[in-house]
Amino acid sequence: MDYFIIAITTIAGLAFHGWLIMRFRLWADRDLALSIAGSDPDKRSWMLQRLADAKSQKIKRRELQSWLEQQVQHYPGL
Repeated sequence: MDYFIIAITTIAGLAFHGWLIMRFRLWADRDLALSIAGSDPDKRSWMLQRLADAKSQKIKRRELQSWLEQQVQHYPGL
């Protein structure tokens, strides 16, 4: 019974740790897109849409910043 409790708490802890890592990555990606957009609210929402496009195109995280910087050049308000 003791091993069962240890196994359950270990699995739950690892799952929570994995969930936290995924949330931190999502928050960091969102902050990256918003920092590139600046303070213009329309540009910020447009960049969040580009971030969603990057996720759907499966852009790798290490390429995400350069991809977003290229996309901001195509902002219709420029």
